[in-house]
Amino acid sequence: MLEAINLKPGMAFVKDGKLIKVVESNHHKPGKGNTVMQMKLYDIRSGSTVQTTMRPSEKVEQAILETKDAQYLYTQDDMAYFMDLETYEQYEIPVESIETELKYLLENTNVKIEFYESEVIGIKLPTTVELTVTETQPSIKGATVTGSGKPATLETGLIINVPDFISVGDKLVINTSEGTYQKRA
Repeated sequence: MLEAINLKPGMAFVKDGKLIKVVESNHHKPGKGNTVMQMKLYDIRSGSTVQTTMRPSEKVEQAILETKDAQYLYTQDDMAYFMDLETYEQYEIPVESIETELKYLLENTNVKIEFYESEVIGIKLPTTVELTVTETQPSIKGATVTGSGKPATLETGLIINVPDFISVGDKLVINTSEGTYQKRA
């Protein structure tokens, strides 16, 4: 059992038969009254997200997630296909449950597949990925890194803000946890 105050983003727990993943967790002390944990939780099986509060001492059963190294193969219809790098077994994950993550993935990208018991529940992305700019405004001569930036569309459809000197065809290193430009590759 785990107390709510110890729940961090990315952790999972079981409550009322539901498998829940913590998206955000903040300790909140209102002017009057007791301290509460303000949380944004994601129901892994139903795909719904909910904002809620819990008492810091409230106990939940921690779900132990296992990960396996895998490679993203392709997406077809509404399924994404991955291959276990050790056993070559293939896994199907519904696109709707990993829509955000797919915006960072090119075919043959290595990821970690998360399991709860034998159930596939999601994927963990590498810390950074390299993607090519397919669409952006022309680069501005003399632009500096500190400018306000401009939007750029990457080869996976992801749209991020980049410095003014970036142009179409540039390969960029993208931080997957924040969805931000890091540097040119």
